[in-house]
Amino acid sequence: MTSVTQVAAVSQGGGISFFERYLTVWVVLCIVAGILLGQSMPGVFQGIAALEVAQVNLPVGLLIWVMIIPMLIKIDFGAMGQVTRHWRGMGVTLFVNWLVKPFSMALLAWIFVRHLFAGWLPADQLDSYVAGLILLAAAPCTAMVFVWSQLCKGDPYFTLSQVALNDAIMIVAFAPVVALLLGLSSISVPWDTLITSVALYIIVPVLIAQAIRKLLLARGEAMYRRVVGALGPYSIAALLATLVLLFGFQGNAIAEKPLIILLLAIPILIQVVLNSGLAYYLNRRFGVAHCVAGPSALIGASNFFELAVATAISLFGFQSGAALATVVGVLIEVPIMLVVVRVVNRSKGWYEAKAN
Repeated sequence: MTSVTQVAAVSQGGGISFFERYLTVWVVLCIVAGILLGQSMPGVFQGIAALEVAQVNLPVGLLIWVMIIPMLIKIDFGAMGQVTRHWRGMGVTLFVNWLVKPFSMALLAWIFVRHLFAGWLPADQLDSYVAGLILLAAAPCTAMVFVWSQLCKGDPYFTLSQVALNDAIMIVAFAPVVALLLGLSSISVPWDTLITSVALYIIVPVLIAQAIRKLLLARGEAMYRRVVGALGPYSIAALLATLVLLFGFQGNAIAEKPLIILLLAIPILIQVVLNSGLAYYLNRRFGVAHCVAGPSALIGASNFFELAVATAISLFGFQSGAALATVVGVLIEVPIMLVVVRVVNRSKGWYEAKAN
């Protein structure tokens, strides 16, 4: 029987990998490659887009599974037994992730996309951009938070338990939260496609990943680490391949208005600062240990962007503003989260100082 300590150590894995550290660079290269390929081979991309069954693009669906499943294998739902050990930190995490983050992003999207930036964005895509930002905020980070937690010396038990609990909640809450916020934003909710997306990109991958995890751990931790490490690059490669396809369709719009990416990044950056700062402050206010406050703030600031990209494609299509908005989240995820990690580490003295 594998102990919780052993599973925690395994799940944390090593530090941030080469591909993860330079993810923003790879994303930029994929943007360029996708635009160039889309303009030089439009027939190929149109053929790929036509490979659909029940509004699900088969090549993208396969890439999404390759992207998500290796990350979900790291999740130990057995760690949910540790939830009560750090109940205050867990309470802050759940409050920020489910009661603040999606709604604050919907508000920021309304302010920036529908009003402040409306004159610089394509009028027919405003609703779609808002939807993409909502999808991005409604999915708490699943895999990368292990990396961020390790970099800020976070408690591995807490990190595991908060990710497991968030994933369990996401299975049942993702669709209702997204539907509510889309409705409040006056965006039509395609319920059948949304439910299909939740089944395909949350429930089924979770079941497959947990079955693989159980089989690997039964063969020993060495086997588990070896396989998880080997699958990591495939997950990133699948993400990058998906982005090439995305930008193959988005190329003309971006080439005409490259400012779009910068404008969409602004509400995402504000949300990261808002949610990470709020979680960090609340943890300090409630007397939570710094090793718990760090990962609590980090999971509140980051997103399960793989799920957001997949759902945006399923709901609105490759060429939609929603798909592009979720990709902007991928573009800035790593650099901004490394900044948050640095702030958390450098402020440890202030965090632990007793109030006068």
